[in-house]
Amino acid sequence: MEQIHQYRKLYELLRKHIITGVYEEGSLLPSENELCATYSMTRPTVRHALDTLVKEGMILKQQGKGSIVRKPPRNIGILSISGTASAIGVRYLQTDILQKPEIHSWPEVFPFELSEQERESGCIYMERLRYVDEVPVFYDVNHLPNIYLPRITSRSFENKSLFEILRKHYQVEILGGEQKLKAIKPDEKIRQLLRLQPDQPVLHIERKLTTNKAGFNIYSTIYFNSEKHSIFGSF
Repeated sequence: MEQIHQYRKLYELLRKHIITGVYEEGSLLPSENELCATYSMTRPTVRHALDTLVKEGMILKQQGKGSIVRKPPRNIGILSISGTASAIGVRYLQTDILQKPEIHSWPEVFPFELSEQERESGCIYMERLRYVDEVPVFYDVNHLPNIYLPRITSRSFENKSLFEILRKHYQVEILGGEQKLKAIKPDEKIRQLLRLQPDQPVLHIERKLTTNKAGFNIYSTIYFNSEKHSIFGSF
């Protein structure tokens, strides 16, 4: 348990420094030996933290050179398991909370099959509108099972990453997922939120993310204005 705790501590610190620009694009992170000495950690612990950053696309390991910081892509990482804030960078992304987290019963009609534990526990419901360079780009509706998340309804999510809060405070790690995508004609609410033209379509995404917690999945319905942005991501 101690090694996991130390790995997470270093991972979160380096991740924060990359996102906030302490380590700039193309710069080198301290070497494994330097990180071991600075934070009094073993080499396997340091490598675990660095390998996680590699999987998130935040650094690139190059033989004989070290760990190179990668610039957050300007495309929208809706499909990235590391989360949109990590994929696009918090310097470009802003979030308005349209509906603070509330405990609800699950909708009668739902796009994915729920486990018995999920259905019995109810859900945490939240709506967000997210901006890139001050332009609304996507609106998302989130349903999280009401398990493993004590006091989450009292937390602030304004301009914060949902994935990061789940990871740091609840040890919920995203493992993968599935999604259904199609272009649709938006209703008046979506059109106004995303400032769409009357006949402009919107990309509709239904997403289920699996996690390291048994019987706990994250469900999102996303409406995305892809006129000026593409999306990317891998599972």
